[in-house]
Amino acid sequence: MFKYLKKRYVIPVLASGFFFVAVSFKSDFFEIAKQIEIFTTLFKTVNTNYVDEVNPSELMDKAIKSMLADLDPYTNYFNEYDVVKFKINNTGEYTGIGAMITRKEDKLIIKEPYKGYPADKAGLKAGDAIIQIGDVLLSDFKEDASQLMKGAKNTKVEVKYIRQGKTLTAQIILDEVDIKAVPYFAKIDDKTGYIVLSAFNRKTTQEMKEALEALKADGAERIILDLRGNPGGLLNEAVNVCNLFVPKNEVIVTTKSKNEKYNNVYKTTKEPVDLEIPLAIIVDGKSASASEIVSGALQDLDRAVVIGSRSFGKGLVQRPFDMTYGTQVKVTISRYYTPSGRCIQALDYSKKDKDGKAIKTDASKYNAFKTKKGRTVYDGGGILPDIELDETKTSTIAQALQKNDGIFNYVTYYYYKNPNLGDKIPTITDADFADFKAFLKRENISFDTETEVALKTTLEKAQKEKIDETISAQYEQLMAAIKKSEEVLLDKNQKEIKKLILDEIIKRYQYKEGLYKYYTKNNAEIIKATSILANSSEYNKILN
Repeated sequence: MFKYLKKRYVIPVLASGFFFVAVSFKSDFFEIAKQIEIFTTLFKTVNTNYVDEVNPSELMDKAIKSMLADLDPYTNYFNEYDVVKFKINNTGEYTGIGAMITRKEDKLIIKEPYKGYPADKAGLKAGDAIIQIGDVLLSDFKEDASQLMKGAKNTKVEVKYIRQGKTLTAQIILDEVDIKAVPYFAKIDDKTGYIVLSAFNRKTTQEMKEALEALKADGAERIILDLRGNPGGLLNEAVNVCNLFVPKNEVIVTTKSKNEKYNNVYKTTKEPVDLEIPLAIIVDGKSASASEIVSGALQDLDRAVVIGSRSFGKGLVQRPFDMTYGTQVKVTISRYYTPSGRCIQALDYSKKDKDGKAIKTDASKYNAFKTKKGRTVYDGGGILPDIELDETKTSTIAQALQKNDGIFNYVTYYYYKNPNLGDKIPTITDADFADFKAFLKRENISFDTETEVALKTTLEKAQKEKIDETISAQYEQLMAAIKKSEEVLLDKNQKEIKKLILDEIIKRYQYKEGLYKYYTKNNAEIIKATSILANSSEYNKILN
């Protein structure tokens, strides 16, 4: 009798469950189809009836990107041109001028020419402002101008640029550019090897392995891995980098999603290069994603001591999906978790504040986890180093100076003022710092702090409402007070700013390689890492 009743009631319950799923799926499908039909109708109506001619592809491009912008910064739509750039980031190879560039108004600014590549060979320097490419004036070209400097190998590109107020020309011969994932490695003393890992592309593991084996062959008995400024990249490369130091079949990262097919456990698959060599990893606030997988996993497995400042906190995983007409969409599909179970995502994009910004995880709500040997680590906001150093943290005023190119532009001025510095490492004196502050005033470089921007916005609104005359005196007083506080912050953070100025100066004369070489003897984080690795009892005490 009980069996009969059990069957009689369980089967309807199961059936109702399937009915609910089916209805839910049908409802979701209907809502999607409904919204697509509304959008299609709207798109056709606007294109057909709008008073002026509109560009359908531009209109759709903006519509799609605006829609995705409300999700998170990593879910992105790529048109045909964007797809090419995305592939470059993953492979590290392209044909072009070999320089880091940025668009500023009607100019392309050379931020960093790579040593020995086309832009460098053509004599272009950091700070040069390109205003014309071939016959195209950039003031008339609002699309991605960097595409005008890509093409087949040996293509000749004529450019017109401004340097120190003078208009000059150059011919750049395009060539293959190979962006190194490991741009520098060297022994920094008899027993310590140093490796800079700047990207996670398809060459990362191979370059890391080659650097590690070369240093070991040269007598290195301990390794410093520098992940500062590394924004991440390919997930599998992060797993494989860990595999160089941990055994086969070790869990490195787990991904979890609402879609079960994206729930994966990523384990090491090969024999390691070295299980015993002492390892220190340096991270900072710009170490993100794959960098955090490596530093977080090796911290959780008690395989490395992590040094520096808290990392960025990007615990989201993206996957590109091919679409029609050569386009792609990169979608955030899951969150990743380190071996101890930590999700280190710092911002919750599902929750926004009144300004529409994602809410940062409350530090009081961080959860504690245990490493393999029982050490306590926390989730919620990036990888917290075992040893935190103030030198790795960036002050708000320094961030503003980097964002507004205050330091970059000053060093351009300094470079042409001191053309014969060569390989000498200058000392940034108090007189130099005073000169730097005078330069900022002379060039009227704005810090654009949140307070300053809010005040300027208030004045703009007052001008529209024609009440600016009544508040102009108060506005000037407040702006003067803000400027004064910014000057106080400059002096307060003088040591940090001097260091950033020196870093940029070394890059101008000696390229990035010169900066890395300088770091091996003078950088506080590297010096600290070296001392910990040299002291086996201190190293083991941290890990145990």
